Amino acid sequence: MKITHWLEERLLQVVDCFYAHLSQPIPDKELLKQCKIVSHRGEHDNKTVFENTISAFDRVKKAGVWGIEFDIRWTKDLQPVVFHDTNLQRVFKSDIEVNKVTLAELKKHCHLIPSLSQVIQKYSKTLHLMVEIKEEEYPDPVYQNNVLKDLFDPLTPQVDFHFISLRPEMFSLINFVPSTTFLPSARLNVKRLSNLALWKKYRGVTGHYFLITDAVLKKHHKQRQRIGTGYIGSKNCLSRELNRGIEWIFSNNAVELQNICNSLL
Repeated sequence: MKITHWLEERLLQVVDCFYAHLSQPIPDKELLKQCKIVSHRGEHDNKTVFENTISAFDRVKKAGVWGIEFDIRWTKDLQPVVFHDTNLQRVFKSDIEVNKVTLAELKKHCHLIPSLSQVIQKYSKTLHLMVEIKEEEYPDPVYQNNVLKDLFDPLTPQVDFHFISLRPEMFSLINFVPSTTFLPSARLNVKRLSNLALWKKYRGVTGHYFLITDAVLKKHHKQRQRIGTGYIGSKNCLSRELNRGIEWIFSNNAVELQNICNSLL
């Protein structure tokens, strides 16, 4: 599995290099004005500024980027926090597992990890929230659904936030928003998740820009669904996606892309 993931990453790096050097027409003014860039886990380097933290999101907001993508995990006392991994090893060099400690214990050990409540209160209505639901066990799905419902209740689905997931079956645990709030996130399984999104009447689908073909794009646009692609990191690739009619531009270099977009305007 690790070898497959490594190979996938290397292939996508080659694709990125190709599209970064492939000249593209500059998008017209209206496309540039409507550009919706989504920062993947905020603007971070995981050395001085860490992913999925307030500092990472503040940089995005200051640059005028349209939205942020972030992940939620659940603590032992069933409080949602904004963090990607099951444990803190990769980012904070700690073996602590998020679901094995309470929110208070997690905060005491690492104050940089924000609660979902903090992120919603600080950025709702100013940044669009792309909230990734991670695949994990929900010990009390009814209670957890109600926790999310209370947190998102002041916001409007689709207008202020969407839920995304690599495992669309997780959407079945969330019943307080319409299906048009959900966006399956595809890796190599674009065809399957594309068909699922059409069948379930989701908002659309997201995936790597190389794997989201024009045929897939046309099929979803015909049903008035939307497409998000990632991870765009160059001016030429940004122009290509805007010219194709991509709705959401996910990027690990969102601030740089926003500056490019502003300069083109």
